[in-house]
Amino acid sequence: MTATSLPADIADETNARILAISEDRIAGFLEDPFAKIAQLSGVEEQVVHARIRAMLSAGTIRRVRQTLMATNLAPGALVAWRIPEEKLDSAFEYFVRDDPFSGHVVIRSTDGATPGSSYRLWTTLKVPQGFSREKHCALVAKRVGADAFRIMPAKRLFALGVGHVRRKGMLPGSRSDEPGRVMDTNIVELSELEWRVLELLKRELTVDEIGAMPWLVRAEEAGVSYVEFLHVARALAERGVIGRFSTFLEHVKPDADGVRVTRYNALFHWRVPEGREIEAGKEVGRHHILTHAYWREGGAEFANVNIMAVAHGTDKQLVLDHKAAIDAHLAEAGIPVSYTNVFWGGRSEIKPSEIAPGAYVAWLRSGGVDPQAMRASSEEEPSAA
Repeated sequence: MTATSLPADIADETNARILAISEDRIAGFLEDPFAKIAQLSGVEEQVVHARIRAMLSAGTIRRVRQTLMATNLAPGALVAWRIPEEKLDSAFEYFVRDDPFSGHVVIRSTDGATPGSSYRLWTTLKVPQGFSREKHCALVAKRVGADAFRIMPAKRLFALGVGHVRRKGMLPGSRSDEPGRVMDTNIVELSELEWRVLELLKRELTVDEIGAMPWLVRAEEAGVSYVEFLHVARALAERGVIGRFSTFLEHVKPDADGVRVTRYNALFHWRVPEGREIEAGKEVGRHHILTHAYWREGGAEFANVNIMAVAHGTDKQLVLDHKAAIDAHLAEAGIPVSYTNVFWGGRSEIKPSEIAPGAYVAWLRSGGVDPQAMRASSEEEPSAA
């Protein structure tokens, strides 16, 4: 049976077993991540290869790649953009097509006029080491016609993992017994060899590369032995800059069979007392429904919220029920919330953010910008992400 004739939908029982593991359960770097997916899913390794190839070919899986802890490799942030309505779609297209340093691109709305509701376009941003987030955003704002933007670096992370298939049917209030893990955002400096290996590690796998020893050709491309490539990759993992190996599904777009893995993308905001951000984040991070949770400062534009989290679902009321359960848990934990809000995602596109300094220099020069003028000043915090 060829890859194209195999079932490629998420509802297929074998595919669902594979995806429940492969979306966000393979942490760190592995020489053979597909063997680990087979082990944990209970699906034969050759079948894992064939099904992932089929789902990638059909577009059910949009990409297969080794993720990085980019917050530790490049200063980044969540950026909210205030853009005139008539320029919103063209700005969206710019971020998707012409800014490789912006990852998630989402047009958001609220259920009413609330603080920050005029900031409709949201992006994640990674600006390579040595360059300025503020200058990057000012440059891009002129290109897309934004009249204001708010840069919100993550001070701490409390939850990070997608797992949409695994989360289907999850009940509101489902949470771990232990507090969410606190992850820092300190920047790690790498050698030229480490950058070379890292850039090859993070590149998406093609259909033909899905199988045993997926890194063999990448080692040849790096100009090092397979043993040395694995050694560098493992050392990078020990330094905390390797994320997970993942098969990414389309979040909102329907697959070839018209099935959506998720429909509603909600960004939750809470304002908790200053000094209790980490405590609150650890409690929010317990909740299994969340794909991301972090401490970010929203500023006056967003009523000074400081804890944010993302949840996905196919039913809007159920997503709100999950948030209500988190709200109730915060109250039970004795953490006051003086303001909260939900920003709903509409049109969206998700792509990996480029983080290589050389790629940034080339991008600037292609647009007629002097890279030296985009360097970070001594006042900017190089460790914030």
